[in-house]
Amino acid sequence: MAYRVISVFECYLFLFPGLKDLADFLPASTATIVSYFSAEVTRGVWKPAFMNGTDWPSPAANLSMVEEHIKKIVAATGVDVPRLATGGTTLGRLPLPLAAFVSLTITYKLDKASERFLNLAGPALENLAASCPWPSMAIVAALWTQKVKRWSDFLVFSASRTVFHHNNDAVVQLLRSCFTSILGMSSTSLCCCGGVASLLGHGFGSHCSGGLSPVAPGILYLRIFRCIKDCSILAEDILSLLMLSVKDIAETTVSRHGSDKLKRTKYAMGHGKISLATAMTQVKVAASLGATLVWLSGGTTLVQSLFQEMLPSWFLSAQDLDRGGASGGTVYKLGGHALAYFAVYSGMFAWGIDPTPVSRRRERVMRSHLEFLASALDGKISLGCNMSLWRAYVSGFLGLVVDRAPCLLHEVDLKVLKKLSIGLRQWKEKELAVAILCRGGPEAMGVAAELILDSEW
Repeated sequence: MAYRVISVFECYLFLFPGLKDLADFLPASTATIVSYFSAEVTRGVWKPAFMNGTDWPSPAANLSMVEEHIKKIVAATGVDVPRLATGGTTLGRLPLPLAAFVSLTITYKLDKASERFLNLAGPALENLAASCPWPSMAIVAALWTQKVKRWSDFLVFSASRTVFHHNNDAVVQLLRSCFTSILGMSSTSLCCCGGVASLLGHGFGSHCSGGLSPVAPGILYLRIFRCIKDCSILAEDILSLLMLSVKDIAETTVSRHGSDKLKRTKYAMGHGKISLATAMTQVKVAASLGATLVWLSGGTTLVQSLFQEMLPSWFLSAQDLDRGGASGGTVYKLGGHALAYFAVYSGMFAWGIDPTPVSRRRERVMRSHLEFLASALDGKISLGCNMSLWRAYVSGFLGLVVDRAPCLLHEVDLKVLKKLSIGLRQWKEKELAVAILCRGGPEAMGVAAELILDSEW
């Protein structure tokens, strides 16, 4: 008697009718079926299944269309989309359990009898395919588009998000596009005007002429940030992109209003002030975006890391932001103010500014950060950053705390406040030095009075 070795695909062909009948007659088993396929994909022990149309269904009919639409959706970000449609079949493969899962789902008809299964299996299939390496979700989208064309836009947009899921460089490029779009420095027509409209655009859809339109970078980031695995590295990238944006702002300001053109006339001085005010406005916008991205990506944990690790490390290391003197040193002053707004906004998003903190973490974090500032002002810590940047940061940060969140100073030890005040007095920042002590509570009033009556004032 001869025996024939059957393939894995044939095993699944025999299994599909049974699974389908089981889900139809025992709906509660649908969750178990979905959970099983998800677990098998997560194990990662199965060989990939080649979607060649012989053993498994082929996505070739729509794969090129999906690729073109994905490229159009992410066009505003400048991210390169890996090729899908090639001469061979090397990219047309899925993890075997995922191939079996998607093959099972496309056997169902779109009717009321199948609605119960698809309502549960559909989101699970999307999340499962999105977590698999590129181009799994694009292949799933191509297969389902062949079955239901009216779902094409949704499926292609879901596939476009997976471009960023396993590619850190693509995520950084997306973040860079967020900064350039909100500042109006993007070369694309969608994001060249600047502001929130360029950052978030007008949503997603194919209502415009020519089918799918490019999606604003902010919308794309809102759809993918939950899938980013290492948020600590992401915060460092956001900080670096913020300072690069400040560098671009400073160079643009100097190039438009160069020192050779600004003579000491009433008109020229006024023109220079307008230029600086415009640059500061852009710096505030960039800082608020950076703080929003940090808070959105990692919450209070990432904000705490920003204050206790990233910012101190940044100040202790040497940073050459004005290589070649292109900005005339303006970049350091603007950079210090940008970091000040960035830090204060991040703290506000994480812990608020209420007199009664919702978390004890705010007190610990702010105390340690202000102790770092006081130790550096007292000369106990050697800084590596530019002193203009450091001075702009300290004055800007403390000024914002005094004006917008004075309750934070109540949580800091009086000795630290006194060190900060003495350091500011040495910089001739007399009003700010007194204001810090005045906002420090009743215990600091005596020290404030002593400083005011000091003969050196």
